[in-house]
Amino acid sequence: MSNSSSISHFLLLALAGTWQLQLLHFCLSLAISLAALLGNGLIISAGACGHHLHTPMFFFLLNLALSHLGSICTAVPKAMHNSLWDTRTSSYTGCAVQLFFSVFFISAEFSLLTIMCYDRYMPICKALHYGTLLGSRACAHMAAAAWASGFLFPLLHPANTFSLPLCQDNALGYFFCEIPQILKLTCSTSYLRELGFIAVSACLGLGCFVFIVFFYVQILSAVLRIPSEQGQHKAFSTSLPPLAMLSLFVTTGTFVCLKPLSISSPSMELALSVLYSVVPPALNPLIYSLRNQELKAAVWTLMTG
Repeated sequence: MSNSSSISHFLLLALAGTWQLQLLHFCLSLAISLAALLGNGLIISAGACGHHLHTPMFFFLLNLALSHLGSICTAVPKAMHNSLWDTRTSSYTGCAVQLFFSVFFISAEFSLLTIMCYDRYMPICKALHYGTLLGSRACAHMAAAAWASGFLFPLLHPANTFSLPLCQDNALGYFFCEIPQILKLTCSTSYLRELGFIAVSACLGLGCFVFIVFFYVQILSAVLRIPSEQGQHKAFSTSLPPLAMLSLFVTTGTFVCLKPLSISSPSMELALSVLYSVVPPALNPLIYSLRNQELKAAVWTLMTG
């Protein structure tokens, strides 16, 4: 029975069976990655350079774009390398590093989405207290707390996961390293400790989700009481993008974690992993720019000089 010290590399999910399909996957991944990098980079540049965008909403959006850039740069380059060079291997150290940053950026993203929902709740439902409760210092503290929580979970999960002895095959069912796939390879009953960490994280995530649902129920009831149709449109234009991004993130992540094993297949695992890790960062600029006139104007000004 071997342990983790005898495993020097992992075998990732084969993205395609032929070289032509692998090349197609590389081109698609490159196009999606460039779109995500360009879109999120424009949001960051517009938020940093546009002085009229120095508001809590755009400050948190800038941090969300940073987390999406980190997510796309963590998951996709290795898969593109494997597709281009027709290989499936990932070193043990490389897998651990990829897993650490993947959990880091995903945890920070969920925390930032929760804060953004609170940021939309305050000006609509508590307008008189918005300026005092969400000043520049408070926003900086909340963003720091989101990134700190993102750093805490990688210290718990990947460190504990890679401390477990591995005695099964070294083949993973994803195109990048994921905790559930590595736990399938362990031969020790101590993996129950990691399952306990996952249960605690799930409870914390569920608590955040309950708060988010509460915020949006209050937002919806307040918006429907606005007598002006223009006021309703403005409130919806700033509240719907965070809700759309959160729904995409939560639904794909929940289905990946809770789907029954009976419907699992390599092609489905590939589709879900791409949907979970690549699509949200790529759609983030599109979701926020469609309904936000200030952001579109700032991006256009940035592009045209």
